[in-house]
Amino acid sequence: MDYALRKRILVTGGAGFLGSHLCERLLADGHDVICVDNFFTGTKDNIAHLLSNPYFELMRHDVTFPLYVEVDEIYNLACPASPIHYQQDPVQTTKTSVHGAINMLGLAKRVKAKIFQASTSEVYGDPVEHPQPESYWGNVNPIGPRSCYDEGKRCAETLFFDYRRQHGLRIKVARIFNTYGPRMHPNDGRVVSNFIVQALRGEPLTLYGDGTQSRSFCYVDDLIEGFVRLMNSPDKLAGPMNLGNPGEFTMIELAETIRDLTGSSSALVHKPLPTDDPRQRQPDISLARSALDWEPKVPLREGLKPTIAYFEQLLQQLGTRH
Repeated sequence: MDYALRKRILVTGGAGFLGSHLCERLLADGHDVICVDNFFTGTKDNIAHLLSNPYFELMRHDVTFPLYVEVDEIYNLACPASPIHYQQDPVQTTKTSVHGAINMLGLAKRVKAKIFQASTSEVYGDPVEHPQPESYWGNVNPIGPRSCYDEGKRCAETLFFDYRRQHGLRIKVARIFNTYGPRMHPNDGRVVSNFIVQALRGEPLTLYGDGTQSRSFCYVDDLIEGFVRLMNSPDKLAGPMNLGNPGEFTMIELAETIRDLTGSSSALVHKPLPTDDPRQRQPDISLARSALDWEPKVPLREGLKPTIAYFEQLLQQLGTRH
């Protein structure tokens, strides 16, 4: 790549599931990448293969503290993103979303960088509109066990748009729906990783409630393509923009697909539904289709194959595969 076109790009949460795939993509596109992570949920295993790349730099840092680097673009992905992790230290989760946003926006303002916020479909709460368009304001419990994440991310969006209005910052806000793929955390409590690990271990697959609640699953490569297209879009397109797969599956359908692909004979067991767990989650991606010419390409069965292969290898390393 021409030196003049090489961008210096900061990725916070860069050792996490999405962050590591994004770092990989940006390096492949010929950029200089600074990966920042405090390793609360991220792991060096996710980025170990990048450490020898001269254009990749790893910094152990917590975004709730200011950071002083010179960069052209910032992708702010730092935040535990699964209920098991974000409820472990809910105060820190809110701080990561809010103080982290303030610190990264302050950095972007100082160095005149374009900045991307990894927001979430959780800003819609337990939606009464289905599917969820970006214009929907959501139905969020502000004082429940999930509020540290939901309201933290909502507040971060507020900050991003206020920095845009007040300081003319170039911002991009993506609302990410359920995403899966290799490097998911095996103990994150998310349904795809839960089902795969349980199936590979020959344990019963745990369904919460009656299993008819639905989710939409986007393969990680499709999502990262959406990130890059949004970041590279004209400045007037700030978002928020839904990024996810509009194909909807019930939990029973997902469990049966994973059981089939793993060749498992695991039984399905039902447990009570967690507090404030949304019954439906499906993105309206009309805006991403029209503005970015983006939509997911990888069907669920095809994306699950490399994901299952990743977990198989991981469990063999841990010696817990039956």
